[in-house]
This record gives sequence, structure tokens and C-alpha cells, in this order.
Amino acid sequence: MKIRLEVCVDSVESALAASSGGADRIELCSALHAGGITPSFGLIGQVRRLTAVELCVLVRPREGDFFYSDCEFAVMVEDVKRARDLGCEAVVIGVLTRDRQVDCERTARLIDAARPMKVTFNRAFDVSRDLERSLADVLSVGADRILTSGGERFAIDGADRIARLVKAAGERIVILGGGGLRPSNVAEFVRRSGVTEVHTSLRSENVVAAHQQAADAILGVEPEARAVIRVSEVQKMRSALDAVQASGAARSSTE
Repeated sequence: MKIRLEVCVDSVESALAASSGGADRIELCSALHAGGITPSFGLIGQVRRLTAVELCVLVRPREGDFFYSDCEFAVMVEDVKRARDLGCEAVVIGVLTRDRQVDCERTARLIDAARPMKVTFNRAFDVSRDLERSLADVLSVGADRILTSGGERFAIDGADRIARLVKAAGERIVILGGGGLRPSNVAEFVRRSGVTEVHTSLRSENVVAAHQQAADAILGVEPEARAVIRVSEVQKMRSALDAVQASGAARSSTE
């Protein structure tokens, strides 16, 4: 089975690079530097027109925690419907209760609004209090994937726990491993975790342009280099995954 590569992007430029470099799926968001929020409908439409790979859209109304007000949740429902109407194949969501449990009722409502699109439960999963309980909760509401770093900041540090989640999930849901994965560490991660799908952002910083420096100064924003994805980095990631697959080193989730 091919190890599928999902690349997270926040611009048309990066989406095209991910597609050209061999990504199987794109997760589209805005403000990736802040953990990602819902992209504009214009950005979704442009990426949909220019790329043919599977397109997932992050539905997250703001940065920060994953406990949302009624008004914020209403926005999420509308954003899910618009992503569906724009021809996306999947949405990425994550809703927790105030005590950091999976909000099953609201998650089920978002999944219902999303169909026939697929649904990934995002790294709100890693913020939840009990990953094993959260796996059961996400399974109960019928999501298709869970994006997780095993409760750690970096997936490589959570690889052994992810392996246990993969085994517990079986064929019922896809465990998508992500968090700080790069061509240099993805082979070890796949071997240890047994995942068949990998998520990465692969961001490279561009030099801050002079016109951006001027805008930042006027707006009172701290200068920050814009992060983009390069085709060559996606190709390296794809090659590393293909090498793991060819070697037969990926551990079966049924071990």
C-alpha cells in the first residue's frame, strides 16, 4: 500500500508546489504560522481550479483553543458547507468541550454538514485529556481520519503512542501522523508508528521583501519572513516515503 503524503499549505504558490512535488492530498488553511485558520473562499476556489489532487480545507474560526462559542460554531457549520459547495473532497475540524474532551455532539453536526466529503479530526485530538478515550469518541461520530502527533509537540516523539493508536483503530479510521515531520526523520517515524498516511508543512522561509518591510512598519507588525513550500522539499519527502515502502520496513498496524 502506498504511503500517502498530505501537505499543509496556506497559499496558492505553496499548493502548486505541493501538487507538483508529489503530494497525494493538500490541506489548505490560512495563517499557518499561527497554527492555521479557515482560508478565504477565494483562496479555496483558486486552489481548487489550479490543482487536481485531493483538497482538504481546515475549518477553524480562530487560533487558540478548540472550545468554541455558539456564534463561532455557527460560522464553522457555514464554512463546512461552503467548502463542500466549492468542490473540496474533505474538511479538517476539531471541537473540544471546556474540559478538553471531544465534543461529540458538535463534531457529529459538522460531519453531517460535510457529507459526502470526508472528515479529518485535527490536532485538537492531541490537546484532549485522554487520547484513547478521544479515539473512541471520534470513532463514535464517524470521522474518517485523525491527525495526531501522539500528544507530543513533534510526531517523532509520539511515534510509539501513535503505533498503539494505529493498532487500536484497526481498519475503522485512518491515523494520520503529523507534527514536525521532514525528509530526515519521516522514515524512522513511519517504521515506528506504522502509519500509512503522513502530514507535513515543509515550510521554507523566504527573505522579507522591501515592500513588506515598509508595510509592516506602517502597520506596526513585527517583520517576519513569509514561509512557502518548495517543490524540491516535497519531492524529497515523497522519495523518503517511497523508499520506506519499497524496503517493506513500514510496520503493519496489525502487529
